[in-house]
Amino acid sequence: MAGKVRILAGLATILLSLAAPSAGSADARGTMTPAAQLQTTLLDQVNALRTSRGLTRLRLSPALSAAAGAHSTEMARLGYFSHNSANGASFSSRIGRFYPLRGFHSWTVGENLVWGAPDIGALRAFKLWLGSPPHRANLLSPRWREIGIVAMHSTRAPGLYGGRPATVVTADFGARSR
Repeated sequence: MAGKVRILAGLATILLSLAAPSAGSADARGTMTPAAQLQTTLLDQVNALRTSRGLTRLRLSPALSAAAGAHSTEMARLGYFSHNSANGASFSSRIGRFYPLRGFHSWTVGENLVWGAPDIGALRAFKLWLGSPPHRANLLSPRWREIGIVAMHSTRAPGLYGGRPATVVTADFGARSR
C-alpha cells in the first residue's frame, strides 16, 4: 500500500509540474526567456563603438544587469514600454535600488531601451540606438564605466505588444566613484 501511495504521489507531482506555469512565465498564456546571444552581441557592439572613438570599454556590472533584467521582465510581463517603472518610479530610482549611491561620493545612471516583435536582432537594436540622439549620447558618453544589458523574449507579451511575441531590451549605464 505504501508503494502505491508513493507512486501516486510521484505521478501527481509530475502532472502538476507539467500543468503549472514555469517560474519564467510571463503569464499563463506565454513564457519569457532571456535572449543571451542578443545581450552579448549588443555589449560587444557598444564596446567596439566606444573603443573606435577612443572611449573606455564598459565593464559588465551584475548590479546594473539586475536592474536591466528586472525592467525588461516587467515591461514584457505587463505589456508596456517606458523608462519609468510600472508604478511610475523614475528609471534612476529603479536603478538605484540595484546600483546604490551608498558608499560612493558620486553616482550617475542612464538607460537605453528598444523592443521588437516578434524579435529584434542586435544589429537592428544597435542601429535604432545610434539613430536616436539621446540613445546615441548614452552609447558615447565618456562618463559611463559600467553597463548592464538584458533582453527578454516573451512568446505572448500583453498590452502594447498585442499578445504577440516580443523582445524587450534594457541597457543601464552607470558610474560611481569614491
